[in-house]
Amino acid sequence: MTKLEKGSLFDLTHSYLNIYLPKQRRASENTIRSYRESLELLIDFVKDKNKIPLWDVTFEMLDASTLVEYLDFIENERGCSISTRNNRLAAVRAFYKYVAEKDITAVAPFVTVKKIPLKNPDSTQVVKYMSEEAVAAVISQPDATTEKGLRNRFFMMLLYDTGARVQELLKVKVGDFRYGKAPTITLCGKPNNKLRTVPLMEKTILHLRQYLSVFHPKAKDNAPLFYNIAHGQVNPMSDDCVRKFLKIYGKSAKEICAAVPDNIHPHLFRHSRAMHLYQRGMDLTLVSQWLGHANLSTTLIYAHADTEHKRRAIEFC
Repeated sequence: MTKLEKGSLFDLTHSYLNIYLPKQRRASENTIRSYRESLELLIDFVKDKNKIPLWDVTFEMLDASTLVEYLDFIENERGCSISTRNNRLAAVRAFYKYVAEKDITAVAPFVTVKKIPLKNPDSTQVVKYMSEEAVAAVISQPDATTEKGLRNRFFMMLLYDTGARVQELLKVKVGDFRYGKAPTITLCGKPNNKLRTVPLMEKTILHLRQYLSVFHPKAKDNAPLFYNIAHGQVNPMSDDCVRKFLKIYGKSAKEICAAVPDNIHPHLFRHSRAMHLYQRGMDLTLVSQWLGHANLSTTLIYAHADTEHKRRAIEFC
């Protein structure tokens, strides 16, 4: 090729993800999945930024300035950590390198992208979370007399109660619950699709039964708990769908509760649940197990955040 033609972006991503990584690099399934998610998010970001159909996105649109905007977007709007931001950048860099090896005209863009630095974690960074009052205000926003409102309210309740990552909750099946005196839910998370069991409040179980009576009256254990119906087809609810209704409810909740943050995203519920458990006296090791962290060091951000919160409170005394 002498020039990357329109449409070649998708040919390149297809060959990169389906041929180069698995067959030539012998990359693991987890690595391929991570790279796929990074590229899909970037392309979706470019599509929304330029207000164009997906198929009109070209490689030239994935320039360095757009990539920086994308990285800021996933950190500030999607609530991703700095390590996740850096992992996304590394994945995109690897793709640019692959394209440059395929087409000499892509060498210059690759060199430019390669100069985008990884972001150093701020050791003084305080994790953002909602107060219990703010959580309650957001969850109370849906009109539960409607089916969509009932679904959205229960999704937020379960997101908070479990402290799950949004993708973990979207993968939950009807049969992943255990009832009785100590009800639980089984979540499939990171790393390596590791399963963990999380306890549930009785209040959540009551709302679960109400939700199942409406959305799964004849439930099969392998049916996705949360779903949408489009053109007669049942599909698992998407991450984008969740983010859209959270923004709407966050905006309306802020009108009645000033403590509600300006930007409500799924991970904020996870951070909030972890902070509230820790503040109520749960040992940090148990909080780590609850969240499914691979390393206890990851959970330390909540101890640091709580200390910083107390320090600021003292300053105003």
